[in-house]
Amino acid sequence: MNPSLRNFDYDLFVIGSGPAGQRAAIQAAKLNRRVGLAEKKTVLGGVSVNTGTIPSKTLREAVLDLSGYREREFYGLSHTVRQRITMQDLLARVDAVVRHEIDVTRHQLLRNHVDVIPANASFADAHTLRLEGVDGAGQRTITAASIIIATGTEATRDEHIPFDGRTVLTSDDILKLDELPRTMTVIGAGVIGCEYASMFAALGVRVTLIDRRPRLLPFVDAEIADTLAYHLRENRVTLRLGESVRGVEVMEDDDGHKVRILLESGKQIVSDKTLYSIGRTGNTARLDLERAGLEPDSRGRIAVNGRYQTGQPHIYAVGDVIGFPSLASTSMEQGRLAVCHALGIAATSVPELFPYGIYTIPEISMVGRNEEELTQEGVSYEVGKARYREIARGQIIGDTTGLLKLMFDTGTRQLLGVHIIGEGASELVHIGQAVLAFGGKVDYFVETVFNYPTLAECYKTAAFDGINRLGGVGVFNSCA
Repeated sequence: MNPSLRNFDYDLFVIGSGPAGQRAAIQAAKLNRRVGLAEKKTVLGGVSVNTGTIPSKTLREAVLDLSGYREREFYGLSHTVRQRITMQDLLARVDAVVRHEIDVTRHQLLRNHVDVIPANASFADAHTLRLEGVDGAGQRTITAASIIIATGTEATRDEHIPFDGRTVLTSDDILKLDELPRTMTVIGAGVIGCEYASMFAALGVRVTLIDRRPRLLPFVDAEIADTLAYHLRENRVTLRLGESVRGVEVMEDDDGHKVRILLESGKQIVSDKTLYSIGRTGNTARLDLERAGLEPDSRGRIAVNGRYQTGQPHIYAVGDVIGFPSLASTSMEQGRLAVCHALGIAATSVPELFPYGIYTIPEISMVGRNEEELTQEGVSYEVGKARYREIARGQIIGDTTGLLKLMFDTGTRQLLGVHIIGEGASELVHIGQAVLAFGGKVDYFVETVFNYPTLAECYKTAAFDGINRLGGVGVFNSCA
């Protein structure tokens, strides 16, 4: 151990116990460092476990199961597993999973001898943190050679919006609903807005989705985003794209409280509930970053370099608090890489091959570049497509509208990107991720045998489709 480290209470201290903070703390502990972690909540796991990733994805699964959504291709649009689904039905599953994940998180930290401190942390100086214990547990000061900020985010709240947690909600309030509304308006068609809009629509709620941008999810391949828009409309979601909100009003009628949305175009939308989802703000307000010589941006996010260092080289920031892509998977990897750099341990990763998963209904996943990016870069590429309806497994599971796209270089035939919408997309994408990682060609899928019947066969079908588009003699390197 570096002798200078002995002057500090901890070799590394982590603020926040979400996916990024948890992974960072455990990585440092496995490298035999003295590690501490502060969590301001009385439970571990951060937003991801308590109000974000885990609850929302569990809620989605409960929606799909109880609504009978997956079986409607066979049994008709009126098919449901339970005639009347309540929020209590949905949340029973959520509560069970959340409790389990909190227990797993605590167990992992404790068995790796991480000093877990329930406290609000703030900077006294660049190496010193004040820890104010939760529930009046007193205050203490600690020092650390390296510090990792993994405080995550909270739902952004516009001061002009009358949030009440009952009729005008943020995504953090969804799990507190006491009953399903008949109608809902979602303001903001980002990842969270699209996910919740599709979930409630699958339950039969009449949803209106508003966004000022002309299309859904601009970072997603345009054809995939258009397919999602089609599915949403099929589930009776009204899309108001290219529209800006002028005002939100809570009003009363004979049925109770309603929300009226006023659009700049003059339209008015009245619904039982409104979900306001225009992004998230970094949880940095109480950190006293200025005492460490740091300053967040207007959305509370912290700027970092490629090694996740802030303006102070020994202070790192990882996870949602640094902004896009704000995914649990990428946050965990950022935590690992930041610790390895802080402790002088060689570590490699390929950020451009991080997969993205969007848990709408149907789900979306992607890795590599999309058509718009390749076009802007002037890359000569071809596309191969496979629709789930062409695959026996698609017919078996009742998903006949899913789509898998492969992009590959027309000259070298090297795989460039994989984009999927449909059942199991977030699992299926990892096959393409592996091929991208070793620089494989689209021919790999032609020459590989996949289990039958599986959705993985989409890769072979898409590969044949793409290679056939090249035309000419000898487009196949082997018999096809």
